[in-house]
Amino acid sequence: MRKLSVIVLSLISGLPVMWAADAGDGGGNKGSGLAGEPVVADCGPDYDFVVAKDGSGDFMTVQEAVDAAPDYCKQDETVIFIKEGVYREKLTIPANKQRLHLIGADAAKTVITWDDYALKPGSTGYPMGTSATSTVFMHANDFLAENLTIENSAGEGKHIGQACAITVDGDRAAFINCRFLGNQDTMYNFGPGQRQYFKDCHIEGTTDFIFGFATAYFDGCTIVSKKDSYVTAAATPEDAEYGFVFRNCRLEHNEDVSEVYLGRPWRPYARTVFINCVLGDHILPAGWHNWNKPDAEKTSFYAEYGNSGPGAAGKDARVRWAHFLKERDLDRYTPEAVLGPRDTPVATTSPETTDWYFKVF
Repeated sequence: MRKLSVIVLSLISGLPVMWAADAGDGGGNKGSGLAGEPVVADCGPDYDFVVAKDGSGDFMTVQEAVDAAPDYCKQDETVIFIKEGVYREKLTIPANKQRLHLIGADAAKTVITWDDYALKPGSTGYPMGTSATSTVFMHANDFLAENLTIENSAGEGKHIGQACAITVDGDRAAFINCRFLGNQDTMYNFGPGQRQYFKDCHIEGTTDFIFGFATAYFDGCTIVSKKDSYVTAAATPEDAEYGFVFRNCRLEHNEDVSEVYLGRPWRPYARTVFINCVLGDHILPAGWHNWNKPDAEKTSFYAEYGNSGPGAAGKDARVRWAHFLKERDLDRYTPEAVLGPRDTPVATTSPETTDWYFKVF
């Protein structure tokens, strides 16, 4: 199996530039180059399909390209390159589309957008509800997306309610240099026990805009609050060791935003940790909110280590039930520790059920 060790970072002449740590497998498969040297991807054999709104690719919609990808991929990966453009579509990536790798031409200029919202009447006249609103539903294991914007453009307000940009419902799913735009409930990290990794991403919203049951790691991301409210709403299962982990992230805010909590417990055993993050002046000294659930103060786990910026605070200011990690705890909060292999299920002996296929950390 070819190890993926290249990350699309920028463009030269309209083609992705990859910085190779171990590009390719030595057999000439999708990449070659010395460690640390840039490799310009050939927009031919390197991509299985190309999506272009102007008709210059294999498909004009992302959904068509995903549908064309082989079920239960047996090759190294299925790579879909998406040219610049605003793709107005509601995209579903089903569970049988594994080892799928989406690459946008430019994160700011390659946009997948839709505008469903919780209070919008569905096909039978009843409100859609939160879970049906996502612009992108990603249900597959072993998934990687780079250089994309995923947006819910419904807006916000009492007549809108929740409006998700993405539901991530797959294990070993990674997003690098992607933008997630929305308001309430922008990102739904859905599945209990699923492991999800976000590197150098931009995530913005109003209320509980990062929420769900999964184990999700946010590494070097920018988190933007657009309203006085709450950043996270974890629903970590009781038996899970980790919920949401933020490392080396920046928490910023729009104008006129000044009172934001780092998180509140959607479910009683919520777990959320911020490590070495820069917290803007919109983060309240109390830090955390109990969602008017006093019992959750005993069962949830909200912790920090090494945060800086005007929103950082110590034990004297944070709520009394907040936790502060020690330096000796940090080894337990690396991507490898949080997202690493789990015990193989009894029903299978395949290492692919536990190891990350795309080597992104």
